[in-house]
Amino acid sequence: MKVFITGGSGYIGRVTIAALRRRGVRVAALARGERSASVVAELGARPVRGALGDLEVLREAAAEADGVIHLGADYAGDTARVDLAAAEALLDGAGGRPYVHTGGVWVYGDTDGVVGEEAPLRPPAITAWRLENERRVLARARCGGRPVVVMPGLVYGRGGGLTQGFFVEPGLAAGAVPCIGDGANHWALVHVDDVAELYVLALGAPAGAVYAGVSGQNVPLAEVTRALSRGAGLGGRTESIGLARAVERMGPIAEAFALDQRMTGARARRELGWRPTRVDALAELSGPRDPVAR
Repeated sequence: MKVFITGGSGYIGRVTIAALRRRGVRVAALARGERSASVVAELGARPVRGALGDLEVLREAAAEADGVIHLGADYAGDTARVDLAAAEALLDGAGGRPYVHTGGVWVYGDTDGVVGEEAPLRPPAITAWRLENERRVLARARCGGRPVVVMPGLVYGRGGGLTQGFFVEPGLAAGAVPCIGDGANHWALVHVDDVAELYVLALGAPAGAVYAGVSGQNVPLAEVTRALSRGAGLGGRTESIGLARAVERMGPIAEAFALDQRMTGARARRELGWRPTRVDALAELSGPRDPVAR
């Protein structure tokens, strides 16, 4: 089997390439520059030179593959437009072969208890654009395509993820990791190794399927930030800041970090046989970090 992947040099992408290669899958990966090309080549993937805006490159690479995983994102410009154009080019190339699209559980907003994929959609502003893009992606299932959407939770592990740039690094500078409000809100967590396995399994999912990439760890933010503080050598020290102050420091993404989300990944377990194995987030965030796949 041969898979084409976008975002292969990124945090989740590197681990996903490694998961594919362990199965003997040949991987071609989009690479915008020399650094990206070097990273994916070291992982055993063949670099395909181009960016998300190079639609003909995407279309041709997808047409040459047995399956496509779209992990790439462009946050420098019109994210929604770039993502949709890239997805449609990849879907055109993939035809009736598997295409796995990246979403995110933030589109569910605050949840009422533990919920699955059927829950109401009420995204914060920063991620509201995903709804229309995913609707159009999934619509391809009605005309012979095989689109699948994987929606990761808050991804952690191997010293990477959003927690590092928005919580650990500011914490190291200030001597205490920031915690939004009292930290009673829950994060639906997933380890990067586990979500990479889900992306691989999703290549065999039925057309039009949607999966929440969460491992059942619905942890209060206060506990997450204390663990991050211990892992950073700050002795568990945290600093409570209000949402308005968090938005000033972090930007609009702070509204997503403040969501209270408890979610289940039962559908992926049931339908795909997904079995997350890294399910003690607090212990991992508090301790020494595994390296990201290289």
